[in-house]
Amino acid sequence: MESAVGSRRVTVLTYNVHSCVGADRKADPHRIADVIAATGADIVALQELDVGRQRTGGIDQANVIASLLKMEAHFHPALHVVEEKYGDAIMTALPTRLMNAGPLPSLGEQRGALWVQVELGSQRLNVLNTHLGLRSFDRAAQIEALLGDDWIRNSEFHGHPSIVCGDFNAVPSSLVYKTLGQCFRDAQLLTGKKAGKTFPSRFPMVRLDHIFVSPDLDVARCEVVNTPNSARASDHLPLLAEVLLAG
Repeated sequence: MESAVGSRRVTVLTYNVHSCVGADRKADPHRIADVIAATGADIVALQELDVGRQRTGGIDQANVIASLLKMEAHFHPALHVVEEKYGDAIMTALPTRLMNAGPLPSLGEQRGALWVQVELGSQRLNVLNTHLGLRSFDRAAQIEALLGDDWIRNSEFHGHPSIVCGDFNAVPSSLVYKTLGQCFRDAQLLTGKKAGKTFPSRFPMVRLDHIFVSPDLDVARCEVVNTPNSARASDHLPLLAEVLLAG
């Protein structure tokens, strides 16, 4: 992280890692960590992590990736069956405080979210990571919950510098995207460049993964990380934004 005159810069990455299973069908959290490390991201929001799941070798993927990146991880299991967990995480080497982590309304596969406050000197930055459902009625209920008092309208969140990111399973023409756009700005649209697509990784056709920023944040750059390694590592491509906080 570097400082600029009158502002503080922080890079945020959101990435659906597909249980660390790549195009070659191999589960490889080390490869995911390599993709993330190459971006130099300060704050990392991941979706679809396996923890203790037999299908991916029983590995704690959140802990492995965080250790390789020399970061601390906050993990929330959207699904928890006996010893097997599946969910989302926020990782960073910066000081953080976990504010909330919990389920979202789901008729289909259970989904959830987690929210941390990141300490940046005397400033605090809210980061909310989520993975919304595949069905439109689930997504509508989930975004309504996120806009409620437990999350975005909470006094610790509302009115403070904030980032809402993740895999929304929602394109820009969707109700979910437009609803969030009433409160936040799409980081990809603030750089003057054409917005990049994130899914599927090998032949990106749609924008499902987004980084939304509160009106008091500026964005220096925002780009889809499309490299040979990222195209193989998961079925989604990572999205990286460099955010500026007023000094």
